Amino acid sequence: MAYYDRTYRLGFGGGLTTAIKYLLLANGAVFLLQMVLPTSGGEQLLIKWFGMRPALVLSKFYVWQLFTYIFLHGDPWHLIINMFFLWMFGCEVERTLGTREFLKYYFICGVGAGIFHLVINFNSPTVVVGASGAIYGVMVAFAVLFPERVITLLLFLILPVQIKAKYLVMIFAGISLLLGAFGSNDGVAHFAHLGGMLVGFAYLKLGWRLDHLTTWMRQQRESRQAVQDLKKHQAMQRIRERVDEILDKINEVGYDQLDENEKRILQEASEKFSQEKEPES
Repeated sequence: MAYYDRTYRLGFGGGLTTAIKYLLLANGAVFLLQMVLPTSGGEQLLIKWFGMRPALVLSKFYVWQLFTYIFLHGDPWHLIINMFFLWMFGCEVERTLGTREFLKYYFICGVGAGIFHLVINFNSPTVVVGASGAIYGVMVAFAVLFPERVITLLLFLILPVQIKAKYLVMIFAGISLLLGAFGSNDGVAHFAHLGGMLVGFAYLKLGWRLDHLTTWMRQQRESRQAVQDLKKHQAMQRIRERVDEILDKINEVGYDQLDENEKRILQEASEKFSQEKEPES
């Protein structure tokens, strides 16, 4: 298909889609709030309460930070670079997935990136901010949807280099893995980036969709209910067989000849049968 073979140039062009427009506005507005709100203990107030600190998420259950850290950024360049990549890759992904599905995917990648970083750095008091994990997930979505699309990059802002989307994303993943595994002093949460990519790939490629999860949970409930109904039916069938035996004995020797256990069985069976016949409210 020619559509997948088109060259995709990292440059200006293409109208904003709905979700991307509002995400750009939201991130920009939050960054302005970061600048104008007072600091607390030498730290921006929003980052103090809404940036993600693994130690606080786990020890004090600040779980909202897994969602809010996505809208915070450390400095203007951090914000600009993230929003640039969100615009370049996100618009076409949104057009393909649809606005609602794209937003769901974006936040799943962002939260997944935070959880991935949290698991690896569970005792870290260092705050994590930025939409990078979610955006790395968007880049994975672009590579999954358009793997053969050729992207033109300006190396060192001068030399044009062409590379397919799938290879570009592999390079980003490899860099995140290497820098995260061997450590770096650049202050970047590389495992969060990698987590966003892995969660995004699993969601799109391996069927980790929320609707699949909902269907699986419903099937599990229905399966457990079916087993319970079968066991109940078998138990009632055994009771009926036992009651039939006792009734036959009554016909032969009379009720007074029953022992206490047989009388108890009849009483319990009578109660169970009456409950089954009661109409449901």
